[in-house]
Amino acid sequence: MLVQQARLGGKWIACNCRGSRVPSPILTPAFLSEAETYYLRRLTSGNRSEHHSDCPFYRDQATNRITHVRCRHAPADPATAYFSALRPTPERLAQRPESGAVDDRTRHASLPRLARLLWRLINLADLNRCQARRLETSPSITSQFKSLLSATRTIEVAPGIELARVFSTHPQALRSRSVFAKLRAMEDHWPAGHAPQAFLALFAHRIRGATLHVADGPPLTLANRIQSPSIVDNRIGGPYLVLILVGQYPDTCGYAALRGYAQPIYSGRRFIPVETALERDAIRSLLSVRTLLDRNAIDLHMEKSLFDILTPFGSCRPSLLLEARSRRSGECRQLAVDLCETRPETASNISDQAHIMTTANTLTIMADDLEQSRLVRRLAIALDL
Repeated sequence: MLVQQARLGGKWIACNCRGSRVPSPILTPAFLSEAETYYLRRLTSGNRSEHHSDCPFYRDQATNRITHVRCRHAPADPATAYFSALRPTPERLAQRPESGAVDDRTRHASLPRLARLLWRLINLADLNRCQARRLETSPSITSQFKSLLSATRTIEVAPGIELARVFSTHPQALRSRSVFAKLRAMEDHWPAGHAPQAFLALFAHRIRGATLHVADGPPLTLANRIQSPSIVDNRIGGPYLVLILVGQYPDTCGYAALRGYAQPIYSGRRFIPVETALERDAIRSLLSVRTLLDRNAIDLHMEKSLFDILTPFGSCRPSLLLEARSRRSGECRQLAVDLCETRPETASNISDQAHIMTTANTLTIMADDLEQSRLVRRLAIALDL
């Protein structure tokens, strides 16, 4: 209860392990969304006292933080079960690690459930795919959101409750608090064992901390910091497609926008998820090349891989999947594109390419390969056109 109240009140907790003569080490309550539990985070800096070595909150600092460590080859599986990211309020705190436990804080950051839910929705809406230019209608932000809304009718948040009933794509639903009113009206009939929750998918130009700057109206502030693949070692700017979770705060605080995941996308007209700035540049170049191929009676389909592909040698996730079809001969070629910031002669890339090669030919592209004439030449060789 102390941790919950400190969390809701935005307060810090002082530890008395150093006694009264030394400034107290400070703890701040936090919520671990993946484990659905509260824990106490140590606030440390050169001006703050460290906990005493006998204190339960004393631990050596980890060498790397998950905000600095990222691997794009980390496994990515679809979120299973219902389209939900909130459980009933936890009744216990995260526990102190067992003595002698391995300090594994250098591990790669796990994918937030909100991210996998958003990818699942994008995949169902086919927003991660681009058809041949002659088959595609002119994309727009309206058509992208329309596809998202259509996909919500096939997913359930809880037994008997469609996602479409608690899903919105306009920030006004949050500003007017109509999404809170809708949840209050539904909570008495919400299935037992499932926490009432709603979702918003919003287009944002910029995020900062817990604030997102939407295209329509003033910024919105969430209860917690917005998660994003943009980290210290991989800075990638907007625009973003942000999935916001609305649920109930503990005790008497009512409903609030609890958490959010900001997925960088190609543009406001194409909600194709991107993981790096290079990936956004590559999609732009491939869309341009698609026009040139269309003039030569070749249809180019493109897909952004969101989840792992299972092969006889293991799972892999290429950056992009291409399919070229000749309208003259009817021949079809598939190509897996692997985007590399640096030279691909590393063991991890070679291993990953070996997995990709079992499903399609592989083309490794770097930043200097995105010049149009060079990219066309490399695609023609790889696709044997």
